[in-house]
Amino acid sequence: MKKHLAILVIIAAAALSFRSVSGPSMYFDETKHNFGFIRQGETVSHEYTFTNKGDAPLIITDCEVACECTKVTFPKEPVAPNGTGKIKVTFDSKSAMDRQERTVIVKSNAANSPVTLVFKCVVLKPKN
Repeated sequence: MKKHLAILVIIAAAALSFRSVSGPSMYFDETKHNFGFIRQGETVSHEYTFTNKGDAPLIITDCEVACECTKVTFPKEPVAPNGTGKIKVTFDSKSAMDRQERTVIVKSNAANSPVTLVFKCVVLKPKN
């Protein structure tokens, strides 16, 4: 009987440790995107959709990119709990060739910040 009670206590303690995180929490439908083959000079865009699965408003403070070829737009207003938003990433291939892989680092007040978004493509020579 004491063994069963000890096991129940351990299970209860484990269950309590899995309670939800308070505050905002950012979850993306996808964090990677492949544009496939594009021609040099083309501009391509993709929207990454996210949900605030926390219990407080989510505020995106910055989206960092390493190259001027990548532009990012993101919600400037707080995203309510259970609300959704989109981060639009635009890649201009005018100065790129061959395989490309870029990252966008999304910074916010979420417990799981920062989140890294990745996109890739293969840039081919422009058609003559």
